[in-house]
Amino acid sequence: MTRQENLEAFFRNGRTVILPIDHGCAIPVPGLENPFDMIDSVSPYVDGYVINLGVAMRASDSMAGKGICLRTDVYNVRTEGEGAGSINVYGIEEAEMVGANAVMNMLYPGGFNERINFQEVADLIRTSFDLDIPTIIEALPVGLGQSQHYTLEKVQFAARLAAELGSDVVKVPYPIDAKPGDFRRVTDSCFTPVIVLGGAAMNDDASLLKMVEDAMDAGAAGIAIGRNVWQHRSPAAIARSLAAIVHEEASALEALALLKEPLR
Repeated sequence: MTRQENLEAFFRNGRTVILPIDHGCAIPVPGLENPFDMIDSVSPYVDGYVINLGVAMRASDSMAGKGICLRTDVYNVRTEGEGAGSINVYGIEEAEMVGANAVMNMLYPGGFNERINFQEVADLIRTSFDLDIPTIIEALPVGLGQSQHYTLEKVQFAARLAAELGSDVVKVPYPIDAKPGDFRRVTDSCFTPVIVLGGAAMNDDASLLKMVEDAMDAGAAGIAIGRNVWQHRSPAAIARSLAAIVHEEASALEALALLKEPLR
């Protein structure tokens, strides 16, 4: 497949709903004990998955027809010490081996091991051209779980940095201080598609759906939301509601009402 064909595996009419289920390398994962059952339950509503190599080697049949993004680093919430931040462990060859359409790696501007992290991301992007496998760079100011740093200004810079390094798609948090419409500053200053992550489980359906509505209205190309789906009381139902906002331009209120309707 060409690079563009691989990228289009995630997008429908320029928009995407991606489910990351790669958290097992970083945090305890209640709700994701069986990733294969999770894939089967939400498959009608998502366009692709972010997975680690172990799952990728065992779930290809379940993910048929979906975009597959291989996580190439191990990431953690430590902000100091040798193991802080992102540690690159795999690359483009492993992605090709498991039939992945893209790779994903963390980028932590302002993080403790910034120099090493930047070089690993650059190396990943450089080698991605050899096999035409796109990169989706997850750009988080300072580090994973450092939400106090996820301000509009810092998220805007992180997104642009990932694009400047050559990422095909940029994944960023929704800024903690963003008002409706403010996210447009991020998308307008980034010349690649921007998708929004979900972060820790919010346990608040209305707030989650409103955040996604605001991001899409401000030019986001989609979402990559994990814990707020697979830790939800009904992962398939919330995935359906999120897909309604992204692909059907439903409002947050309409998507919230959809949650109450039975799954077919």
